[in-house]
Amino acid sequence: MAIDPVCKMTVDAKTAKWTSEHKEEKFYFCAPGCRFMFNKDPEKYINSEEPAIKM
Repeated sequence: MAIDPVCKMTVDAKTAKWTSEHKEEKFYFCAPGCRFMFNKDPEKYINSEEPAIKM
C-alpha cells in the first residue's frame, strides 16, 4: 500500500490508476485531482504530514 502525498489516503500501489514520478521516485494517487496538484508543486507535498485536501 502507498499513501497519496496530497490527501494522505491509502492507495493500493498494484491497482492505482494515477501515478507520477519525481526525482526517480514513483508516487500513487487516489484521484486525478490529487495527481494534478502534486505535479504542479511536488516538493510542497512530499514532506508534508498534513493533507492538502480534507475528505
